[in-house]
Amino acid sequence: MFLSKVARRFPPLLRAGSCRFASTELVRTQVDDKTGIAVVTMNRPPVNSLNLDLLRELSSALDDVEKNKSAGLILSSSSDTVFCAGLDIMEMYKPDPERLKDFWTAVQDVWLKLFGSPFPTAAAINGHAPAGGCLLAMCCEYRVMRPNFTIGLNETQLGIVAPSWFMDTMLNILPRREAEMALTMGKMFSTEKALEIGLVDQVVDTKEETIAKCTEFIQLFAKVPKVARSITKQAFRSQALGSLDREQDLQLFLYSVQQPQVQKGLGLYIESLKKRK
Repeated sequence: MFLSKVARRFPPLLRAGSCRFASTELVRTQVDDKTGIAVVTMNRPPVNSLNLDLLRELSSALDDVEKNKSAGLILSSSSDTVFCAGLDIMEMYKPDPERLKDFWTAVQDVWLKLFGSPFPTAAAINGHAPAGGCLLAMCCEYRVMRPNFTIGLNETQLGIVAPSWFMDTMLNILPRREAEMALTMGKMFSTEKALEIGLVDQVVDTKEETIAKCTEFIQLFAKVPKVARSITKQAFRSQALGSLDREQDLQLFLYSVQQPQVQKGLGLYIESLKKRK
Protein backbone atom coordinates (compact mmCIF):
# COMPACT_ATOMS: atom_id res chain seq x y z
CA MET A 1 0.00 0.00 0.00
CA PHE A 2 3.01 2.27 0.56
CA LEU A 3 4.72 1.47 -2.72
CA SER A 4 4.38 3.93 -5.57
CA LYS A 5 4.82 2.83 -9.16
CA VAL A 6 6.97 4.51 -11.77
CA ALA A 7 6.90 4.02 -15.50
CA ARG A 8 10.53 3.04 -16.01
CA ARG A 9 11.35 -0.67 -15.89
CA PHE A 10 14.36 -2.81 -16.54
CA PRO A 11 14.78 -4.41 -19.93
CA PRO A 12 13.55 -8.01 -20.14
CA LEU A 13 15.53 -10.40 -17.97
CA LEU A 14 18.12 -12.47 -19.79
CA ARG A 15 18.78 -16.10 -18.93
CA ALA A 16 22.31 -17.19 -18.12
CA GLY A 17 22.64 -20.59 -16.53
CA SER A 18 20.76 -20.79 -13.25
CA CYS A 19 20.31 -17.03 -12.99
CA ARG A 20 18.42 -14.25 -14.69
CA PHE A 21 19.95 -10.85 -15.16
CA ALA A 22 18.79 -7.28 -15.65
CA SER A 23 21.46 -4.67 -16.03
CA THR A 24 21.87 -0.94 -16.47
CA GLU A 25 25.02 1.11 -16.22
CA LEU A 26 24.40 1.97 -12.57
CA VAL A 27 22.46 -1.00 -11.18
CA ARG A 28 22.83 -4.73 -11.85
CA THR A 29 20.14 -7.20 -10.85
CA GLN A 30 20.74 -10.95 -10.76
CA VAL A 31 17.92 -13.33 -9.85
CA ASP A 32 18.80 -16.90 -8.87
CA ASP A 33 16.37 -19.34 -10.48
CA LYS A 34 16.68 -21.79 -7.59
CA THR A 35 16.05 -19.39 -4.71
CA GLY A 36 14.13 -16.68 -6.53
CA ILE A 37 16.22 -14.10 -4.66
CA ALA A 38 17.31 -10.94 -6.48
CA VAL A 39 20.75 -9.47 -5.79
CA VAL A 40 20.63 -5.77 -6.65
CA THR A 41 24.15 -4.38 -7.00
CA MET A 42 24.96 -0.67 -6.98
CA ASN A 43 27.55 0.10 -9.65
CA ARG A 44 28.54 3.75 -9.64
CA PRO A 45 32.32 3.82 -9.12
CA PRO A 46 34.22 4.73 -7.16
CA VAL A 47 31.95 4.95 -4.08
CA ASN A 48 28.32 4.52 -5.21
CA SER A 49 27.40 8.07 -4.18
CA LEU A 50 23.67 8.46 -4.61
CA ASN A 51 23.06 10.95 -7.38
CA LEU A 52 19.73 11.40 -9.15
CA ASP A 53 20.52 8.81 -11.82
CA LEU A 54 21.53 6.07 -9.40
CA LEU A 55 18.50 6.74 -7.21
CA ARG A 56 16.19 6.44 -10.21
CA GLU A 57 17.81 3.15 -11.21
CA LEU A 58 17.44 1.79 -7.66
CA SER A 59 13.81 2.85 -7.66
CA SER A 60 13.23 0.98 -10.91
CA ALA A 61 15.08 -2.07 -9.57
CA LEU A 62 12.78 -2.18 -6.54
CA ASP A 63 9.75 -1.95 -8.83
CA ASP A 64 11.15 -4.79 -10.92
CA VAL A 65 11.73 -7.07 -7.92
CA GLU A 66 8.17 -6.54 -6.73
CA LYS A 67 6.68 -6.95 -10.21
CA ASN A 68 8.49 -10.24 -10.76
CA LYS A 69 7.43 -11.57 -7.34
CA SER A 70 11.02 -12.33 -6.31
CA ALA A 71 11.48 -14.28 -3.09
CA GLY A 72 13.50 -11.43 -1.64
CA LEU A 73 16.14 -8.81 -2.32
CA ILE A 74 19.80 -8.53 -1.34
CA LEU A 75 21.28 -5.06 -1.74
CA SER A 76 25.00 -5.09 -2.54
CA SER A 77 27.83 -3.10 -4.10
CA SER A 78 30.24 -3.69 -6.95
CA SER A 79 33.02 -2.07 -4.90
CA ASP A 80 35.28 -4.08 -2.61
CA THR A 81 35.66 -1.25 -0.11
CA VAL A 82 32.51 0.89 -0.19
CA PHE A 83 28.90 -0.21 0.10
CA CYS A 84 27.55 3.28 -0.55
CA ALA A 85 29.08 6.64 0.38
CA GLY A 86 25.69 8.29 0.81
CA LEU A 87 23.99 11.13 -0.99
CA ASP A 88 26.06 12.76 -3.71
CA ILE A 89 27.20 16.10 -2.25
CA MET A 90 27.37 17.60 -5.74
CA GLU A 91 23.59 17.24 -6.07
CA MET A 92 23.21 19.58 -3.08
CA TYR A 93 26.12 22.01 -3.54
CA LYS A 94 25.19 25.10 -5.55
CA PRO A 95 22.24 23.10 -6.96
CA ASP A 96 19.90 23.63 -9.85
CA PRO A 97 16.51 24.10 -8.09
CA GLU A 98 14.51 21.80 -10.34
CA ARG A 99 17.08 19.02 -10.29
CA LEU A 100 17.31 19.40 -6.51
CA LYS A 101 13.55 18.76 -6.27
CA ASP A 102 13.83 15.69 -8.46
CA PHE A 103 16.80 14.48 -6.44
CA TRP A 104 15.04 14.62 -3.07
CA THR A 105 11.86 13.15 -4.50
CA ALA A 106 13.96 10.21 -5.73
CA VAL A 107 15.48 9.79 -2.25
CA GLN A 108 11.95 9.63 -0.82
CA ASP A 109 10.89 7.11 -3.48
CA VAL A 110 13.75 4.73 -2.74
CA TRP A 111 13.16 4.91 1.02
CA LEU A 112 9.42 4.28 0.72
CA LYS A 113 9.93 1.32 -1.59
CA LEU A 114 12.82 -0.30 0.27
CA PHE A 115 11.71 0.31 3.86
CA GLY A 116 8.10 -0.53 2.97
CA SER A 117 8.79 -3.41 0.60
CA PRO A 118 6.46 -6.43 0.84
CA PHE A 119 9.32 -8.87 0.14
CA PRO A 120 12.18 -9.81 2.52
CA THR A 121 15.28 -7.64 2.24
CA ALA A 122 18.90 -7.92 3.37
CA ALA A 123 21.98 -5.75 2.95
CA ALA A 124 25.35 -7.27 2.03
CA ILE A 125 27.57 -4.48 3.38
CA ASN A 126 30.93 -5.18 1.80
CA GLY A 127 32.46 -1.78 2.57
CA HIS A 128 31.97 1.58 4.26
CA ALA A 129 28.36 2.76 4.62
CA PRO A 130 28.13 6.38 5.82
CA ALA A 131 25.02 8.58 5.75
CA GLY A 132 22.70 7.54 2.90
CA GLY A 133 24.57 4.25 2.60
CA CYS A 134 23.71 3.52 6.21
CA LEU A 135 20.10 4.52 5.51
CA LEU A 136 19.83 2.01 2.65
CA ALA A 137 21.28 -0.73 4.84
CA MET A 138 18.93 0.12 7.72
CA CYS A 139 15.92 -0.04 5.41
CA CYS A 140 16.67 -3.73 4.97
CA GLU A 141 15.51 -6.30 7.51
CA TYR A 142 18.93 -7.90 7.94
CA ARG A 143 22.48 -6.59 7.62
CA VAL A 144 25.66 -8.59 7.09
CA MET A 145 28.93 -6.64 7.12
CA ARG A 146 32.61 -7.30 6.54
CA PRO A 147 35.15 -6.35 9.24
CA ASN A 148 37.26 -3.19 9.38
CA PHE A 149 34.72 -0.86 7.82
CA THR A 150 32.44 1.86 9.20
CA ILE A 151 28.71 2.59 9.17
CA GLY A 152 26.53 5.37 10.54
CA LEU A 153 24.41 8.46 9.95
CA ASN A 154 27.00 11.26 10.13
CA GLU A 155 24.91 14.11 8.67
CA THR A 156 25.33 16.41 11.69
CA GLN A 157 29.09 16.41 11.11
CA LEU A 158 28.35 18.27 7.85
CA GLY A 159 25.87 20.65 9.47
CA ILE A 160 22.93 18.76 7.94
CA VAL A 161 19.92 17.65 9.98
CA ALA A 162 18.81 14.10 9.19
CA PRO A 163 15.07 14.07 8.37
CA SER A 164 12.71 12.50 10.89
CA TRP A 165 12.24 9.47 8.64
CA PHE A 166 15.99 8.81 8.72
CA MET A 167 15.63 8.87 12.50
CA ASP A 168 12.60 6.55 12.39
CA THR A 169 14.59 4.09 10.29
CA MET A 170 17.36 3.95 12.89
CA LEU A 171 14.79 3.72 15.71
CA ASN A 172 13.42 0.62 13.99
CA ILE A 173 16.75 -1.04 14.84
CA LEU A 174 18.36 0.66 17.83
CA PRO A 175 17.10 1.66 21.29
CA ARG A 176 15.99 5.29 21.38
CA ARG A 177 18.88 6.49 23.56
CA GLU A 178 21.48 4.80 21.35
CA ALA A 179 19.91 6.24 18.20
CA GLU A 180 19.68 9.75 19.68
CA MET A 181 23.34 9.76 20.67
CA ALA A 182 24.38 8.36 17.30
CA LEU A 183 22.46 11.00 15.36
CA THR A 184 23.24 14.04 17.49
CA MET A 185 26.96 13.21 17.39
CA GLY A 186 27.01 12.05 13.79
CA LYS A 187 28.74 8.88 14.95
CA MET A 188 30.36 6.40 12.64
CA PHE A 189 30.60 2.87 14.03
CA SER A 190 33.22 0.25 13.29
CA THR A 191 31.89 -3.07 12.03
CA GLU A 192 32.60 -4.60 15.42
CA LYS A 193 30.82 -1.85 17.36
CA ALA A 194 27.89 -1.93 14.93
CA LEU A 195 27.51 -5.64 15.65
CA GLU A 196 27.71 -5.01 19.40
CA ILE A 197 24.88 -2.44 19.41
CA GLY A 198 22.74 -4.33 16.88
CA LEU A 199 23.13 -2.01 13.92
CA VAL A 200 24.33 -5.03 11.92
CA ASP A 201 23.33 -8.65 12.50
CA GLN A 202 26.37 -10.63 11.38
CA VAL A 203 30.02 -10.09 10.50
CA VAL A 204 31.77 -12.25 7.90
CA ASP A 205 35.12 -12.01 6.15
CA THR A 206 34.34 -12.00 2.43
CA LYS A 207 31.97 -10.41 -0.02
CA GLU A 208 30.72 -13.85 -1.06
CA GLU A 209 29.90 -14.68 2.55
CA THR A 210 27.83 -11.52 2.94
CA ILE A 211 25.65 -12.66 0.04
CA ALA A 212 25.44 -16.22 1.40
CA LYS A 213 24.37 -15.09 4.87
CA CYS A 214 21.79 -12.70 3.42
CA THR A 215 20.45 -15.57 1.32
CA GLU A 216 20.16 -17.77 4.41
CA PHE A 217 18.17 -15.05 6.17
CA ILE A 218 15.72 -14.59 3.32
CA GLN A 219 15.23 -18.35 3.00
CA LEU A 220 14.00 -18.43 6.61
CA PHE A 221 10.71 -17.14 5.20
CA ALA A 222 10.40 -19.68 2.38
CA LYS A 223 7.57 -21.55 4.10
CA VAL A 224 5.87 -18.52 5.62
CA PRO A 225 2.76 -17.37 3.71
CA LYS A 226 3.85 -14.30 1.77
CA VAL A 227 0.76 -12.18 2.32
CA ALA A 228 0.73 -12.69 6.09
CA ARG A 229 4.46 -11.94 6.30
CA SER A 230 4.17 -8.83 4.16
CA ILE A 231 1.22 -7.39 6.10
CA THR A 232 2.96 -8.06 9.42
CA LYS A 233 6.17 -6.38 8.28
CA GLN A 234 4.38 -3.34 6.95
CA ALA A 235 2.26 -3.08 10.10
CA PHE A 236 5.45 -2.80 12.15
CA ARG A 237 6.72 -0.06 9.82
CA SER A 238 3.42 1.68 9.09
CA GLN A 239 3.82 4.51 11.57
CA ALA A 240 7.15 5.59 10.10
CA LEU A 241 5.97 5.14 6.53
CA GLY A 242 2.72 6.99 7.13
CA SER A 243 4.34 9.92 8.92
CA LEU A 244 6.24 11.11 5.85
CA ASP A 245 4.51 14.18 4.43
CA ARG A 246 6.35 14.22 1.13
CA GLU A 247 5.62 17.80 0.11
CA GLN A 248 6.38 19.26 3.53
CA ASP A 249 9.56 17.21 3.75
CA LEU A 250 10.60 18.34 0.27
CA GLN A 251 10.09 22.01 1.08
CA LEU A 252 12.01 21.67 4.34
CA PHE A 253 14.90 20.00 2.53
CA LEU A 254 14.98 22.65 -0.22
CA TYR A 255 15.02 25.41 2.38
CA SER A 256 17.63 23.90 4.66
CA VAL A 257 20.12 22.70 2.05
CA GLN A 258 20.25 26.15 0.43
CA GLN A 259 21.05 27.98 3.67
CA PRO A 260 24.42 29.80 3.44
CA GLN A 261 25.93 27.93 6.40
CA VAL A 262 24.97 24.56 4.92
CA GLN A 263 26.38 25.50 1.51
CA LYS A 264 29.56 26.67 3.21
CA GLY A 265 29.85 23.37 5.10
CA LEU A 266 29.33 21.38 1.91
CA GLY A 267 31.95 23.46 0.13
CA LEU A 268 34.50 22.85 2.88
CA TYR A 269 33.77 19.13 2.78
CA ILE A 270 34.28 19.02 -0.99
CA GLU A 271 37.61 20.82 -0.58
CA SER A 272 38.69 18.31 2.06
CA LEU A 273 37.89 15.46 -0.33
CA LYS A 274 40.02 17.09 -3.04
CA LYS A 275 42.96 17.32 -0.65
CA ARG A 276 42.68 13.61 0.18
CA LYS A 277 43.11 12.80 -3.49
